[in-house]
Amino acid sequence: MDKKECHEESSSSDEELWRRIPTSSVSEDQESSEEQVSGAVYSEMHQMISSIYAELHFMFKQDYKYDQFLGPEGNVDVELINKSANKYSLRFPTAGWYLWSATGLGFVVRDAVTVTIGFGSWSQHLALDLQHHEQWLAAGPLFAVTAEPEEAVAEIHLPHFISLQGEVDVSWFLVAHFKDEGMVLQRPSRVEPFYAVLDNPSFSLMGILLRIARGTRLSIPITSNTLLYFHPHPEDIKFHLYLVPSDALLTKMIDDEEERFCGVRLQTSPSMQPLTFGAHYIVSNSAHLEIIPTELKLSYRSPGEIQPFSKFNAGQMKEPIQLEITDKRHGTLVWKTVVKPVDIQLGAASAPRTFSDRVSLCCPGWSAVA
Repeated sequence: MDKKECHEESSSSDEELWRRIPTSSVSEDQESSEEQVSGAVYSEMHQMISSIYAELHFMFKQDYKYDQFLGPEGNVDVELINKSANKYSLRFPTAGWYLWSATGLGFVVRDAVTVTIGFGSWSQHLALDLQHHEQWLAAGPLFAVTAEPEEAVAEIHLPHFISLQGEVDVSWFLVAHFKDEGMVLQRPSRVEPFYAVLDNPSFSLMGILLRIARGTRLSIPITSNTLLYFHPHPEDIKFHLYLVPSDALLTKMIDDEEERFCGVRLQTSPSMQPLTFGAHYIVSNSAHLEIIPTELKLSYRSPGEIQPFSKFNAGQMKEPIQLEITDKRHGTLVWKTVVKPVDIQLGAASAPRTFSDRVSLCCPGWSAVA
């Protein structure tokens, strides 16, 4: 199956998900409020949204289109209006729920509305002195959002990567707004797996922050992704392995950075269980290849910042390699995969033409065909 066919199949799957959203969940009339919608239908809509977020998360697709929102009447194009500032604009044409699957950001709108979206870095806005008084954990991306008219937006869904199990208390979740007067904290209307909701939101540079009282010793479980890239070379194939929180925007930024240097991401399964934020994990392989470093700390760095990874070289890779990640403290296996020579061939062959051209410049002797 070629890449075009894969995109068409993915689009069809997305449409199937959207057909499950009740079409009457949001009024077509801007003056209508959510109270006019029956409680049963409104509840059904949110159950469907939650289930779709979960499905999209576990599908862990690599080919989500960064320039489109999924919507009730099909895809909505996103326009890049400022490349240097990484700022986007789009117009939702009608009432309904819209999801930017490349970032996890979602909206429920009452009527047509124009939205602009940019991105920010926690390290640039969350003052370090605040972290000495309380334990702060950035739990998802920072979005700079505006809407016109603002009142047309009934809900904004801000993505997070905290696993809602164990000792996690939803009262720890806050929406941080960064404004001229500083950071303003707001409790979300509700917290769901993978996202938190603000009803009738006001917009700013905003994202999900976890606040835990100082001195509290807890293990915070998070959903995570293991990203594995290979760099083709006729004599010595190189691998990069990242262990990062499940942040779609972060994954996209790593994809872009790796692609600049001829890296191709291999499809792998997610971790077997939620991992612990701040814990250390050991990377190993069956071929006794040297891995540098063998230990990775599961932490969160904003998209755009340098992300830590482990690397190893596999020569011409004639045999399959099994990779494993274990919890350093407990010794438990949390992730494994097997990379076969044919995976490398197929990965390079399915890469976009622009990538293939770049590989031919980086590695003149490389061929995706055995």
